[in-house]
Amino acid sequence: STVAPGKPVLRDLEDGYEFFLRLGPMRNANERYLKNEIPFWNEMMKREARDDWWKARNIRAHLKQIKPAMMTVGGWFDAENLFGALEVYRAIETQSPNAFNILVMGPWVHGGWEGEKKGDSLGDVRFDAQTGDFYREHIELPFFNYFLKDKGKQELPEAYMFETGTNQWHKFEAWPPKNTISQSLYLHAGGELVFDRPPASPGGFDEYISDPAKPVPSTPGLAPGMAQRYMVDDQRFAARRTDVLVYQTPVLEEDVTVAGPIVASLHVSTSGTDSDWIVKLIDVYPDLFPDQKGDVKNALGAYQQLVRGEVMRGKFRNSLDRPEPFVPGQPTRVQFTVSDTFHTFRRGHRIMIQIQSSWFPVINLNPQKFLNINEATEGDFQKAQQRVYRSPSLPSAIKVGVLPPSRVE
Repeated sequence: STVAPGKPVLRDLEDGYEFFLRLGPMRNANERYLKNEIPFWNEMMKREARDDWWKARNIRAHLKQIKPAMMTVGGWFDAENLFGALEVYRAIETQSPNAFNILVMGPWVHGGWEGEKKGDSLGDVRFDAQTGDFYREHIELPFFNYFLKDKGKQELPEAYMFETGTNQWHKFEAWPPKNTISQSLYLHAGGELVFDRPPASPGGFDEYISDPAKPVPSTPGLAPGMAQRYMVDDQRFAARRTDVLVYQTPVLEEDVTVAGPIVASLHVSTSGTDSDWIVKLIDVYPDLFPDQKGDVKNALGAYQQLVRGEVMRGKFRNSLDRPEPFVPGQPTRVQFTVSDTFHTFRRGHRIMIQIQSSWFPVINLNPQKFLNINEATEGDFQKAQQRVYRSPSLPSAIKVGVLPPSRVE
């Protein structure tokens, strides 16, 4: 089928994973469906690196001398633009320091706070309240009453944030909270995840084969496309694959609350000249976990809930402006921000990290060869041997901000 500008692509296959796998390289989208009729798509396909065309479309550079009162609202599970809400808030804070500028983040998908949306669950994960109603009544209405109608008092905090895991709203004087403590979760041998640097061990790395012909799915089962629930989906299906590395802590004896940006700092190597590195932060539920009715015989036992995940296309590891190839087999540092979160891993749970090189079809396939991926052909895609190092000299860790129990609200 073909598509005209502004019209959706008509697909005859509901399984999004299979549809995009059959589509093949990105260039095929134009040849089979778009027919060069979408100018914006054509421009994007020419430009992988951040050049002047992309920079001209960056709204954050223009958020200066802001005069109106600003309240930026976003969802922790916004599959389309979690980055946008957090970075717009930060840009205004930095470039318009005198502006009234506050941030609100709830447990929502894209626009999940609007209209009559309840915001009480996503997929299998429940939030124990109708968070959409709370936002509209206790945050949005007072904001507009005060600034548009001169009614009431301005009592909203700098940051009004929903904490997942405990499912509570909190008020902060700054975001990230000022009293977070920077800690690193290090990858250890045997799939252990520990708040201590790794000791010397034979080998000092874990490895897998990444095959673009059989990419790691972004969601279990059939999904029409990028199903929003993938942001919290059970990751057991991925943990059981040989091309996904899994590390987890022992069972937690106390709650661990993570707030603010998460930074992946990996030492890796690949047999190719380019590679994607995907890091997922996961909350592993206890083996017996009660549902709303108190029944422990349900699918939530040992559930691996995705808390946050992100990809770094390896050739952009040092700069989004200037891609660089990997030297095959050479250990290389790859560091990137996985984005913010505000989540408590409860006592009795575990913290898990999964690392992989495909996340399909949320992320288009990397041929694992240094070239413009948008111009790659079927013959460019190749398997690659991937290594993630975990030695004292080549450590890999996930940096988080841990909020102490004596948090100030």
